[in-house]
Amino acid sequence: MRGILRLAVAGMLMLAAGGIAQAEDALKAKIGVLRLSSSAPVFIALDKGYFKEAGLDIELKFFDAAQPIAVATTSGDVDFGITAFTAGLYNLAGKGTLKVIGGMSREKAGYPLIGYFASNSAYAAGLKTPKDLAGKRVAVTQVGSSFHYSLGLLADKYKFRLADVKVLPLQSLSNAAAALKGETVDAALLPVSTARPLMETNGAKLLGWVGDETPWQLGAIFASPKTLTSKPLVTKLLASLARADREYHDVILASVKNGKAEINDKTRPLFEIIAKYTNLPVEKVVGNCAYIDPDGKLDVKNIANQIVWLQEQGFVDKGFGVDAILAKEYVKAD
Repeated sequence: MRGILRLAVAGMLMLAAGGIAQAEDALKAKIGVLRLSSSAPVFIALDKGYFKEAGLDIELKFFDAAQPIAVATTSGDVDFGITAFTAGLYNLAGKGTLKVIGGMSREKAGYPLIGYFASNSAYAAGLKTPKDLAGKRVAVTQVGSSFHYSLGLLADKYKFRLADVKVLPLQSLSNAAAALKGETVDAALLPVSTARPLMETNGAKLLGWVGDETPWQLGAIFASPKTLTSKPLVTKLLASLARADREYHDVILASVKNGKAEINDKTRPLFEIIAKYTNLPVEKVVGNCAYIDPDGKLDVKNIANQIVWLQEQGFVDKGFGVDAILAKEYVKAD
């Protein structure tokens, strides 16, 4: 009996040691993200254990604007960045300090993500539609941000000069929302999750959605050249995210109607995960479902157009194109 007991204890110790060894062998990485539903697959992959199953030990670091994520990735403060394209990101990538490795959120008709919002006083004075933004004071997070680019696309569409808009870079989403509510600006471009509390309390008026006006590839996954030297890390991370991309698309996006997803037994578990990481109740998340390609593809043609536009505006250095910023061995092109 004692011999059997000793063997059982030894077996348990071996299993425990094996578990410790596996935990120690896990590849560690930090991901920089925003607390927005546009990063839903990241939250799903972490919470459902997809990263862990792939042998990854992932830590999320949250930011309040996209550009600081690109800077943090370059400096090594995080290993991967997952957020919207910005002029700053392109400038860093053009210098070789960042590489894009996959796609994330897109502006697409029927999937509200970034909206144009008017202050109550500006709305009462005649600011009723997106094309009325010409000549107005418009808050964005930063010069060359995704919000700024969206405004530029709108100007191109409705044939008004972007230079005629007084663009106010307020550095963060919270600052832009506060300025809109306080009516120190006429309008702002904000993600739906940030703007919804303003709409629900009559603190601002919705003018329209970027995805309905000018669809484009908004977000991506990127990393520094140093991180890319670990092929197992990059491959496992992308595989885990692709698994979550497909689940998010097939479960949540498949239920979206009139800009909102359905809450049911199938979608609720994923909504609860997204709510957990975005600090929103499930009932609010249903209207914040950004479109994400089910295979994690990147609209490379659109990225090329973004670079050219930003270079023409003087926001991005000239001398490089889309091929220079992609890690082609990882990118799934659309």
